[in-house]
Amino acid sequence: MEPKRTKYDTNPLDGKVAGRADKSFASRPGAPTEEVRGGPTRDVGRTENEAARANPESEAPTRRIDGDKVTSYPSVFIPPPARATTDYRPPPVPPMNIDQPPPVAPASVYQPPPLPISFNHPSHKVQGLGISEKWANLLPYVPGHIGAVAAVVELLLVPRTEGRTRFHAAQGLALQAAILILAGAFGFLTMISGNGFGSGLFGAASTIFLIVSMIRVWKGRPHQITALEEPTKWLEEKIKPRK
Repeated sequence: MEPKRTKYDTNPLDGKVAGRADKSFASRPGAPTEEVRGGPTRDVGRTENEAARANPESEAPTRRIDGDKVTSYPSVFIPPPARATTDYRPPPVPPMNIDQPPPVAPASVYQPPPLPISFNHPSHKVQGLGISEKWANLLPYVPGHIGAVAAVVELLLVPRTEGRTRFHAAQGLALQAAILILAGAFGFLTMISGNGFGSGLFGAASTIFLIVSMIRVWKGRPHQITALEEPTKWLEEKIKPRK
């Protein structure tokens, strides 16, 4: 069965298209169109370009492009001519004679480090004791109970204005107390085990450390035991000097 077709079907491969179109136009009401000849219409004046477009075989008028007037677009491959611009240029620097020394000597960059501030000279007399600061700082580190007793006496007699002496007194007392506690612990272990090697080794090591501390303090070198920082501050604050 042939498929249903409409008047809008204009398949060029179909040979019956023209016939169906004629039948479609014939079925419309009204008179067919006629060619108008001899009427009042006339061909108005046309320009040369319009006349050339009306007659494809004719040529459009040409015009010469020469001289200084160039109407074509500039080429992207040819750089435009350089224009005179006012570029800033720094003023010329007069040449310098490298054989002559500079007019002003360069400033000295290196400066020696500042000297450490020392409020109390090691040879001055400590208030409350009447002895040299070297001896006052050294006594708390003497091995045995002598250092501990000296540290307590200094904390009770030396005022707070003597900060260096009170610091070494508090640190020496904390060190002596720590050595005394550890020596007691080693003695207890010796009593249990019957072997006193550990106790003797600790006693020798603690004595050597106290002697080294005495030497450093006598020479005026900074000597601070980090492990005893908190006990030192506590002893210095709690043991107040007598007025």
